[in-house]
Amino acid sequence: MTVDQLLARPVPAQANRQSLLAAQAQAQQKVKEVGAVNPLALEEYRALQERHSRLQEQLADIKASRAQVRQVMDQVGQQIETSFEAAFQQIDQHFGRLFGRLFPQGTGRLLLADPQDPYSGIDLEVKPAGKRVSRLSLLSGGERSLASLAFLLAILLACPAPFAVLDEVEAALDDRNLARLLDLIAELKAETQLIMISHQRPTMQLADALYGISMSQGVSQLVTQKL
Repeated sequence: MTVDQLLARPVPAQANRQSLLAAQAQAQQKVKEVGAVNPLALEEYRALQERHSRLQEQLADIKASRAQVRQVMDQVGQQIETSFEAAFQQIDQHFGRLFGRLFPQGTGRLLLADPQDPYSGIDLEVKPAGKRVSRLSLLSGGERSLASLAFLLAILLACPAPFAVLDEVEAALDDRNLARLLDLIAELKAETQLIMISHQRPTMQLADALYGISMSQGVSQLVTQKL
């Protein structure tokens, strides 16, 4: 304050030295409690306020982005469920038809492990004619191979691929079951180019081209034959 401002302040009527000294001591105590004063506190406060504002804006952007991502995830999840349900029904129809051809008078279908949860897993329920079994694990090795091939071919029929590689898939089949499988493979050739690794003569007879290794005079050589 300036001197004029001090002189202009009203003076208490009962002012005395003791009361002024007590007020002075009280004010000094309050100043001591405040502690050291940082002359740059205002600038630091402004810098922190600007940083806080930037962080608030970034946080708002992150929350908005998270909301958008969740919306996209919900849309993708719904699309996946719709596509899965359509593919599941289509593959189930093909599997039932193919299983009936590979196992005459037999029935096969796909089941969800938990009907309420499409991601719980898929079970194959198969019932060959004349057998009281429903699980794939209770079938013989050849029957399991044939049922698994029915499922594989059902997927290829529902979702045709440019080509597929089958490695010794018919090794465990007898002549009768092999003939049934080759009938299905002959139909599948119209949609998919098949590369089959096999030692079975009937399978080779079905091929359009053969590639193999032959020993001639102790030397291995590649053999190619167009049929």
